[in-house]
Amino acid sequence: MVDDDPVKETGGPVRVRTITDLAKLAGVSPGTVSRALAGKSLVNARTREKIEAIARDHGFRPNQMASRFRRQKTGVIGVVIPLGHDRRQHVSDTFFMTLLGYLADELTERGYDLMLRRVIPDKDEDWLDRFIGSGLVDGVIVVGQSDQFDRIEDVADGYLPMVVWGNHQEGQRHCVVGTDNVLGGKLAAERLIAAGCTSLAFMGETQAIEFAARQTGAKAVADERGVPIRQWATHLSSEKAAGDIARHLERHAGEIDGIFAATDMIAIAGLKQLKERGVDVPGSIKLIGFDDLPISSQTQPALTTIRQDIAAGARGLVDLLLRRMGGDDTESLVLPPQLIIRQTA
Repeated sequence: MVDDDPVKETGGPVRVRTITDLAKLAGVSPGTVSRALAGKSLVNARTREKIEAIARDHGFRPNQMASRFRRQKTGVIGVVIPLGHDRRQHVSDTFFMTLLGYLADELTERGYDLMLRRVIPDKDEDWLDRFIGSGLVDGVIVVGQSDQFDRIEDVADGYLPMVVWGNHQEGQRHCVVGTDNVLGGKLAAERLIAAGCTSLAFMGETQAIEFAARQTGAKAVADERGVPIRQWATHLSSEKAAGDIARHLERHAGEIDGIFAATDMIAIAGLKQLKERGVDVPGSIKLIGFDDLPISSQTQPALTTIRQDIAAGARGLVDLLLRRMGGDDTESLVLPPQLIIRQTA
């Protein structure tokens, strides 16, 4: 039997190491614990008193993580990549490496080192609490919300020095830097339809919030123009994506004439599969990616894509994080996407 209780020392009492441990004992969410220990009025008095009593009983001091970071500086910024939506995706993915390169440059310029962590959330539900509570980092950048929006929201209630690369939603509590993904999806669909496409496919998974927003934007334009659009579910790793795309093309050959891929790397895998089948791009099928990674201009034919300014995003992540480390509760930064027209659409 798996023991889901907070940590127990052999033959000893229960140990509470994280906010999540305390939440399990109190029977509330980690976010409620964060708010209660921060003294926020959103938590009713009875619940707050109960949480504070449990914290005292187990030697978990209110605001202990925040006070630790006020007292101690490590000179290290933690960068964590949660892969709850596709555990087979690698940190070596071209998008991750591009963003990490810009982040490393920005942090080095500001006098900080970078500590990188890749996590599979279903194997470690406390992945974010453990990282920020480790005492090893002064602040955290989360690259991608994956399917972990609620987890990130909970932590944001009690931990200020955190900024997330991802999609901004109205009313969210965590600070985000990212592209207007809905608008990017609209730009892609508008370009495909203007180029003469009459039946579209969105190629990619939608568990990740950013990709779901891109599909939402594309579908809004397609619906408005009376153009059908379907989803072709596709893994994010290039090897897996190639097999997924091959199966979609075999089953639905001739049914679509325009593809919007959730990322450039998926688009490039799709372009390879189309060429292997003798499908003319852009003659028979037009194709648009998303990211404008350096490799997208080097494909044959060169990839039309939606550009997100990754360098500006890295600067924004570091700027906002350093301000938050200084106590400033910053707003999110949403960057405008740009259609880059090349040869595939």
